[in-house]
Amino acid sequence: MKRTVRREAFGLLFGLLASTAAHATYKVVGPDGKITYTDRPPAQAGQVRAVGTPGSGGASGPDAALPFELRQVVARYPVVLYTSGDCQPCDAGRNLLRQRGIPHTEYSITTAADAEALKKLAGSNEVPLLTIGAQRIKGYSSSDWNGYLDAAGYPKQSRLPSGYRFAEATPLAPPAPAPAAPPEARPADGQISPAAPLPPAGNAPPGFRF
Repeated sequence: MKRTVRREAFGLLFGLLASTAAHATYKVVGPDGKITYTDRPPAQAGQVRAVGTPGSGGASGPDAALPFELRQVVARYPVVLYTSGDCQPCDAGRNLLRQRGIPHTEYSITTAADAEALKKLAGSNEVPLLTIGAQRIKGYSSSDWNGYLDAAGYPKQSRLPSGYRFAEATPLAPPAPAPAAPPEARPADGQISPAAPLPPAGNAPPGFRF
């Protein structure tokens, strides 16, 4: 009888723990600084912090509305696209990401500063450039892009929630600061500023001549 009661109690406790773990979301920071998300509290896997339940607002930013599994992939292998105007391969690559439902950040290369920043980043200013995590893919190839996205774990078909909107492209290089205003010229002692009004007639200081 005691064994049966203990087994029933253990089964109930295990069920409660499993139910809690299945609905909780944990953010895990590994020893190398790598961040992962899991629905199970890992044992001694670095720093662990509960971030809420999937879909309950535990994540912040535009990724908060993403499905849990997709949010995990985005956190592990973020996708960044570098494009320029009047570039058909860039348009084709952007369309591939959007049709497949791949959340991504897009940078536009429109100025010399943008091109220089891209060259420092990738060794050349060739576009389109796609990065998936640390992987860089120069030029557009649907088979290559799909292959790397598959390897990263991105779904083959869109799982984005209804109403999801992709962010617009932004310049890669920060805007140049506005030039500082020149210092205001001050007249030397004993001189009248050209902008200063002349003294009225009859009130001129001694020794003043027109």
